[in-house]
Amino acid sequence: MATPSRRRAAWQVRAALLPVLLAGALTLAACGGGGTPAQSGQSGQSGTAAKTLVVDASFTLKTADPGRNYEPTGLIIGKALYDTLLTFEGSDVTKPVPSLAESYEQSEDGKVLTLKLRRGATFSDGSPVTADDVVFSLNRVRDMKGNPSFLLDGVQVATTDETTVTLTSKIANPALPFILPNPALGILNSKVVKANGGTGDESDKAETYLNGASAGSGPYTLESFNAQSQVVLTANPKYWGPDKPTYTKVVLRNVESATQKLNVQRGDSQVALDLSGDQIKTVGGDYTKVQTASANVLFLLANQDTAVSKVTTNPKIVEAIRKGIDYQGLLELAGEGSVQAPGVIPTMLLGALTPDQAVTRDVEGAKAAVAASGVSSPSVTLEYPSDLTLQGLSFQPIAERIQANLKEVGITVDLAPAPVATALDNYRNGKEELGLWYWGPDYPDPTDYLVFLPGKTVGLRAGWKAGADKELEALGDKAATTIGDDARKPLYGEIQTRLNATGPFVPLIQPGQNIVTVPSVTGLEFHPVWTVDVAALGAK
Repeated sequence: MATPSRRRAAWQVRAALLPVLLAGALTLAACGGGGTPAQSGQSGQSGTAAKTLVVDASFTLKTADPGRNYEPTGLIIGKALYDTLLTFEGSDVTKPVPSLAESYEQSEDGKVLTLKLRRGATFSDGSPVTADDVVFSLNRVRDMKGNPSFLLDGVQVATTDETTVTLTSKIANPALPFILPNPALGILNSKVVKANGGTGDESDKAETYLNGASAGSGPYTLESFNAQSQVVLTANPKYWGPDKPTYTKVVLRNVESATQKLNVQRGDSQVALDLSGDQIKTVGGDYTKVQTASANVLFLLANQDTAVSKVTTNPKIVEAIRKGIDYQGLLELAGEGSVQAPGVIPTMLLGALTPDQAVTRDVEGAKAAVAASGVSSPSVTLEYPSDLTLQGLSFQPIAERIQANLKEVGITVDLAPAPVATALDNYRNGKEELGLWYWGPDYPDPTDYLVFLPGKTVGLRAGWKAGADKELEALGDKAATTIGDDARKPLYGEIQTRLNATGPFVPLIQPGQNIVTVPSVTGLEFHPVWTVDVAALGAK
């Protein structure tokens, strides 16, 4: 698990870093490039036939090649261009449902997943989707060693017959049905990709082609792609699915959140994806607002390596930190849509703790823990990225509030903000005494959160080495291979309860995901993997 987890963490920070680096340089390009589509969108807003949908987002985007795509904006695009074997219904991530596969079955030991392919599905050039296309596409993701390769680490893909594909893992892999809906695992037209440099391994050169034209079976095709300004999608006239896309064209523009609000209010766009809690409160008029907790969990880590800190390795100090945080105050900072994170698993996923199981502030208990620690006038340094925002929320006010909270219980916190590249280096190398970071799901399954255990990726970043809590580690090993949601759910609940009691992590909040659409746009639902399914959007 160590190698894929490193890729997961790298994606999260890259995804957050990219808009910070690009925002100033790209806002003018983004806003200036959308004039014509916006005019079409205004026509839809006024009640006439809508042809073009303009969506404003803060880009975290590198490529349109699904085998190399693992940034949030890229997943929005991938969802529109490439069908996957399985998908999710609306915003529900608790049960994978058929897409290109009409059915699936997992073996009793959890090692073999068998999928029967749907007949009649076609690529945008009209050719049929075959089992060979599936095998090529999935093996390509795994073998190119790109960002999403970890999703299929150790998974062998093969055809049983012309309509049956099997995915075989060396150990039980209960998460696999929840992984397959990821747009990075979209199915490609293998003949087209091979004709344009696709080898399916590390020498594959099809990315250039796939950044200019799509080779999928999805409801849209790629008209143009610019990772810095805008991406234009065109409805696939040969789409095989029963629900044809409403809009003939979708323009996704790179716009910082403040400008997104202005654009949607003046009719220059129809959807704003990245408003902060404060911004959405000031959006007046007859707009549709989608306000929900994001799947990102903001957390503190207290380093357990004595070479890094003699203070945070004291369990009573960690207890004092956990009890000293004013969680409700943090929610006030985060604004609309945010919720307290009861554990490291976000509230919408299987195995999440319930709100009543969340830690509550206990000032007197925190003071008593400081006294019992034996540490005189404890002082710690809190590191965090100074130029990183999450759902419009800056880390700086969160850090300042934590500093004030812990001062009340007798712990001095010295703030050490740093550019994300610097902070990331310390975080990855386990050098932070006290760190403020976040984790977002690579796939909506609780196995993705076993990285917080001793000896795993995030555990090691907190200096929590294998063997530090053998009972918890054994529980994690059991959860990772247990089959059946009814059996898995209590295991992940127990893991988080133990983490909340004695682990070096303090889950804080899930910032709100705040989306605004004009009244003419219908059918929008937030999704924790691909944010929004643009093909599901309709018009009044």
